[in-house]
Amino acid sequence: MRSPQPHAVGIDFGTTNSTVAVCDADGRTRLARFSTAEVIAALGRASDIETFPSLLYFRPPEAGSGGPPQAEAGPDAIDAFVEEGEGRLMKSLKTFLTQASFQGTSIHNRRYSLADLLGCFLRALRARAEEALGPLGDRAVAGRPVHFAGPEGAEADALAVKRLRAGMAAAGFTDLRLAFEPVAAAHTYEAHLTRDEVVLIADFGGGTSDFCLLRVGPGVRGGRRGGEVLATDGVDVAGDVFDARLVRRVVAPALGYGSRYRGRGQQSMPIPQWLYENVEQWHRLSFMKDRKTMELLVQLTADAEQPERLQALLHLVRAELGFQLHQAVQACKVGLSHADSAPLVFRDGPIDLAATVRRADFEAWIADDVARIAAAVDRTLEAAGLEAAQVDRVFLTGGTSFVPCVRALFDQRFGAERVVTGAAFTSVGAGLARVASEAPDEAS
Repeated sequence: MRSPQPHAVGIDFGTTNSTVAVCDADGRTRLARFSTAEVIAALGRASDIETFPSLLYFRPPEAGSGGPPQAEAGPDAIDAFVEEGEGRLMKSLKTFLTQASFQGTSIHNRRYSLADLLGCFLRALRARAEEALGPLGDRAVAGRPVHFAGPEGAEADALAVKRLRAGMAAAGFTDLRLAFEPVAAAHTYEAHLTRDEVVLIADFGGGTSDFCLLRVGPGVRGGRRGGEVLATDGVDVAGDVFDARLVRRVVAPALGYGSRYRGRGQQSMPIPQWLYENVEQWHRLSFMKDRKTMELLVQLTADAEQPERLQALLHLVRAELGFQLHQAVQACKVGLSHADSAPLVFRDGPIDLAATVRRADFEAWIADDVARIAAAVDRTLEAAGLEAAQVDRVFLTGGTSFVPCVRALFDQRFGAERVVTGAAFTSVGAGLARVASEAPDEAS
């Protein structure tokens, strides 16, 4: 006989950050709080937070030990990486879920499948959450985007779901339901409603932006939580894509993007563009330190017409500075949400980048991406058979909701007075716990 489940458990495994929440028998929702990485706490930030960075770090094994490398996750991964700097730091694992071509990777001479990597991270997330919340049991509701990042179609979606379930099972969640992330966010929004509304939920993650139109409120469906879903849509444009535009326009030129090298017969040829496409994608950058890529970078540096720039790229990959670069880009992007310009500074060894980015330029670089977000919103309205004027409220959650031109998109379509924001990084996790407290047919 199965022992009673201690809590209704919700897990938001995110591209950038993850959260775990429980909903108790009295309907109270609690989020796990995690200790901040020491390097972040040293900057004067909070000592504990409700998000767990979606990072995985493998320490190099001790010489002659013969054992597997030790894995750290979340804040511990940041601290270990900054302190040691010789292991392997990985981020945005969620982005690989749809990519059938990615089966795994070698880390310190050991082969890890994607399921192994997901299991390592999710077990650590669970262990740290249980320190704050107590035993979590084997049943949970996990979030999923409307459309996963990467390849589209039913086959890619099925692969992502299969991999997500396998990773959760490896962490002990063998009785798992999945719920759309924007629907979960609707549960968080609805918790404080005293009247029924038609609401558009816009959930912006690191890899995807998801939208859901619902009727919610105490009178909908006899007072059951979660509301009536009218339409959903999504697009693989979010924070990581905006980061990539900054990398392409500001960082990549300092690393040799657009420059040339002398090929066979001294013919001038462009530096291969795919190198910079990998630098732009956080989940790909950590995989560039393989033998073939390193040999190529060494040869390109020797033959480059601007060797100092290729030397900077070689250093970035060899020293595995993806995390530090990510922090610099993030700081610039956040700065542009509050000012008309912001610095993008990244210096390490031969890398010496100090640029000022104007918000107007950044918005021009992401204009096509914002247009794709707008098109997804329009498709959601069309699928529900509603006009913008028929939407009572728009609820924005996720870090990208702070980007001024993204916020302006919703203000212009729906009116600023109808647009509200919630807890940017925890609305989905808290909502998933609420979904978990309901009957199984409430999850997708």
